[in-house]
Amino acid sequence: MTTTDVGAGTHVPAGGGAPVEVPSGPAAAETEGVTRGRLVLRRFLRNRLALAGLVTLVLLYAVSLLSPLFAPWAYNQYDYTAFLQPPSPSHWFGTSQIGEDVFAQTMRGLQKSLTIGLLTGLISIVIASLVGASAGYFGGWVDRGLMWVVDLLLVLPSFLIIAVISPALRGSSWIWFVLLLGVFAWMITARILRGMTLTLREREFVKAAKFMGAPSSLIIRRHILPNMASLMIIDVTITVGATILLETGLSYFGFGVQPPDVSLGTLIRAGSDAAVTTPWLFLFAGGLLVISVLAVNFIGDGLRDALDPNSRGGRRRQKSRKTKKVATS
Repeated sequence: MTTTDVGAGTHVPAGGGAPVEVPSGPAAAETEGVTRGRLVLRRFLRNRLALAGLVTLVLLYAVSLLSPLFAPWAYNQYDYTAFLQPPSPSHWFGTSQIGEDVFAQTMRGLQKSLTIGLLTGLISIVIASLVGASAGYFGGWVDRGLMWVVDLLLVLPSFLIIAVISPALRGSSWIWFVLLLGVFAWMITARILRGMTLTLREREFVKAAKFMGAPSSLIIRRHILPNMASLMIIDVTITVGATILLETGLSYFGFGVQPPDVSLGTLIRAGSDAAVTTPWLFLFAGGLLVISVLAVNFIGDGLRDALDPNSRGGRRRQKSRKTKKVATS
């Protein structure tokens, strides 16, 4: 289709019709030749809070993983010459009632809590995408059966069920606890993905793939799920933050990670009774919990604004940039 120029950035089709606005200037320079992935990355990097959250989370996880290489004490070692000692050069975060190094314990607990949150988020989004996409795409008895399971799990009190089942897992691997958390973390997301799939399966590219004889599994994998990737990525960050808090609450009440292993929840429980007299037993674990969850939430907000520039935060930043350009011009 040919067009006729009628002004800067405006073209009229040769066969008639309404004028078509063509981006020009800085907007065209920003989007021309840029893939969606690069555009999303560029928007994310412009969000200072999101970038700070990502850097903070990566640093916390890296330090917790590498701490055994440079920490003077291991989390399961005891210093029988230092009981309830405040932070010092030999014990950076102080010691506990039985001579445990609080820094080593806190790094171990942070590593365990972050790992549980990340694995649970991954498990939940995999289950939610399979169930939601299958229910929305196939419909019929598949949809009714899967949604009945979702509705059943939604009405069950997940916190109480996990609290009842987790004592039976004592002495076994903590991976079972992660699987138990993942089983109750995917239902709402599956319902949302099902609704999106109901819309996507009526799109032309999905109907074209069906007409060409593509199998259903291939259509779901290559056409349905990629078009829901934005929501899935955002949901993972939300689930990670919520799971860290859930694991902390369960461990605080003795239903989560079991001794001799530690998590942020077990450390907060151990130090809460003496939070006033020996604050180092409580403050470091509690502070890192708050920082970790805030970092995850900032990352989630940044991804939402980067993937959906029409969101409230994205519109606010675009308006701010336009105001700055007008002020400097």
